[in-house]
Amino acid sequence: MPTSPSERPPHYDLAVIGAGPAGLCAAVTAADLGLRCALLDAGSQAGGQYYRHPAPGLGATRPDRLHHGWPVFAALAARLEAQVSAGRIDFLREHHIWTAERVTDLERAGDPERPGGAEPAAGSWLLHATLGPQATARATVRARAVLLATGAYERQLPFPGWTLPGVVTAGGAQAMLKAGLVLPGRRIVVAGSGPLLLAAASSLVTAGAEVPAVLEATDYLGYARRPGVLAAVPGKLTEGAVHGAALLRHGGRLRRRSAVVQAHGTDRVTAVSVARLDANWRPVPGTERRIACDALAVGHGLVPQIELATELGAETRATPDGAVALKVDARLRTSLPGLWAAGETCGVGGADLAIAEGELSAYAVAGRAPRAGLLRRRSRLRAFAELMAAAHRPGPGWTHWLHPDTDVCRCEEVPAERIRAAVEELGAGDARTVKLLTRAGMGWCQGRMCGPAVACLSGDPRPGADSRPLACPVPLSQLAAEPTT
Repeated sequence: MPTSPSERPPHYDLAVIGAGPAGLCAAVTAADLGLRCALLDAGSQAGGQYYRHPAPGLGATRPDRLHHGWPVFAALAARLEAQVSAGRIDFLREHHIWTAERVTDLERAGDPERPGGAEPAAGSWLLHATLGPQATARATVRARAVLLATGAYERQLPFPGWTLPGVVTAGGAQAMLKAGLVLPGRRIVVAGSGPLLLAAASSLVTAGAEVPAVLEATDYLGYARRPGVLAAVPGKLTEGAVHGAALLRHGGRLRRRSAVVQAHGTDRVTAVSVARLDANWRPVPGTERRIACDALAVGHGLVPQIELATELGAETRATPDGAVALKVDARLRTSLPGLWAAGETCGVGGADLAIAEGELSAYAVAGRAPRAGLLRRRSRLRAFAELMAAAHRPGPGWTHWLHPDTDVCRCEEVPAERIRAAVEELGAGDARTVKLLTRAGMGWCQGRMCGPAVACLSGDPRPGADSRPLACPVPLSQLAAEPTT
């Protein structure tokens, strides 16, 4: 793969951004269908966040014991290796895509780089990447079609003490275990909302941690509203039962309608205060109690990672949990010609759905009819994803956990009182105005940690993904080296 603009990159039929379940399945399926593919990922290994696994140097002999559904990944990884060896897929590791652009007929005609007749097809894409963990080089990838399979990141709702060392996200605790074979602590409270909590708790206790409590802010009754949707995906019920049984075997306890409302400690978390919640997630007076711990894994579901597409103007939709996902049709096409999406970018639904959508999108890009039953499977899993999102939608009362001096934006150290002042005293009525007045969301994470919380506190009637010209950090030297024509 070229790393300088003077080297002409190959022109692919399909560029898949993200090597998690959706992207991995899409790439190998598309290659099976005869397409020349590039699979790009910011990491050094295939698998994404869901199939994160130890580096070979750690010498892990049974990485499968840390995963649910490992045989599925092993089969996809074997197919990827075979396709790379056959020259049908280029797996481009540590490629951080910071922007994409569409090449039109007019732009194509004036392209000064095109070599004698070997020009990109009309309407193809240019993906610009910075390479490696230190962003020491850059690259451009050309493709006729692009599939966005960038996954999701965790939604965090702040509370007093959430910036203490030892407080990690639920997915972060799993990542430490799966990739580094380490635990964030020995006695770990797991809290928040969503199916990731039980999965994280199950992994932690299996690895030897003590999990005295799993605190779920909802009561799970939302799933009962559509029993037919549940009955159509029996594997999801089985999966939840397996995780719950592992927690019970190790003495853990699931507490519904409960949340961590404060973490205590100085140099590190040493205990948490938990409280019962009402239907709107307000703490019920008189129900607080302390639980001693040396780590807290907390998260409130996942938010689709769609910055690349929103910067290009792709249409979005609101999901039942208040997040924003890409709007796609039945064949997973976005509103932009030549741009497809699959998996969590279309709305969070788990690995099974991501794999089904990855396969379906590959057939769509190739212009082929999908295999029998794939559309029905995707429909069942997507219906469950929508039900799951509705069941775990954060209640508005979570803001009652906050103290005036609780940092909401931890990068820029913006407390709740400053955000409320921007709304109540300065008239801010949306998250973007709050950001301009307070700098909330302008830090290193670019609002990934605080975005949902800032939107809620600002009373934004249309919270959505912020459009930015850069989807990830990129050195100024690389921007300066971009051609201006």
